[in-house]
Amino acid sequence: MSRTWMIVALVACVVAAGCSSSGPVDTARAAVPTASAAPLPTPATASSDDPAGNAITASGPIVVENQVDVAALRDGVVAQILADTGKIVHKGDLLAKLDDRQQTADDEAAQANLRALEAGVKNWEADVNILETDLSRARKMWEAQVITKEQLDHAEFKVVADRFELERERQNYAHQQDVIRSLELELEKTRITAPFDGVVARRYVRLGQRVASGDRLFWVTATAPLRVKFTLPERYASSIRNGEGIEVTSIDAPNTKHAAKVIQMSPVIDPSSGTIEVLAEITGPAAELRPGMTANVRIVKPR
Repeated sequence: MSRTWMIVALVACVVAAGCSSSGPVDTARAAVPTASAAPLPTPATASSDDPAGNAITASGPIVVENQVDVAALRDGVVAQILADTGKIVHKGDLLAKLDDRQQTADDEAAQANLRALEAGVKNWEADVNILETDLSRARKMWEAQVITKEQLDHAEFKVVADRFELERERQNYAHQQDVIRSLELELEKTRITAPFDGVVARRYVRLGQRVASGDRLFWVTATAPLRVKFTLPERYASSIRNGEGIEVTSIDAPNTKHAAKVIQMSPVIDPSSGTIEVLAEITGPAAELRPGMTANVRIVKPR
């Protein structure tokens, strides 16, 4: 019986020794760090029709200079919509109108008040002319000793008083003109007009809708000149110049080439991507190109 227990104890010691020797090896193996692969920069794509590798292609969106959301300049209710999505508009064309009945009534009342003040100014001008004539006669009579000095002074003071009255009416008239200009500006805000030549790309409002100042009403975009905005590796910063010609093709029609020229280059290089932003303008006809499309650009590298 004691021999059996000795054999069991011996086997247990052997197993324990084997387990303790394998533990550190597994731990050390698990502690070996694994290197993470850093993302590689995307290389420039060589043009497929340039075996010598002297040209690269880039891509970017087609943009236009003028492209804005036309917003409401005052609170109101949309009373009339005169333009919808897709309509060609010119600068100053009416797109929509807000309810302007209150503003029109206020402007008409101010115009009537202005006419009354204008009549008052003319009346005081005539009155001053009469008093100046009376003053001239009073001076002659004073020189002839027909009237007293007090009567002459009275005539002079009367002229001075009426001149001040005339000046007051003129200032009231000028103030009313400013009031009318302010009312006309408010009335003008009820008329939503196109800020430049282009096309209505989107309409945000409906007839009868109440809008607040700053709410978007229309999205108007120009249709020309078309421009392409793209980026190039920084090594081209010194080799590309303004006015340099390039080729532009659309993704939908890759065989149709359009002439363009570089009109603007960023003065700095983006440190995060190592690229420089370039803007080129289409110089020839581009009937199938539209703002917002993605275009391919082919640029010949310096040898």
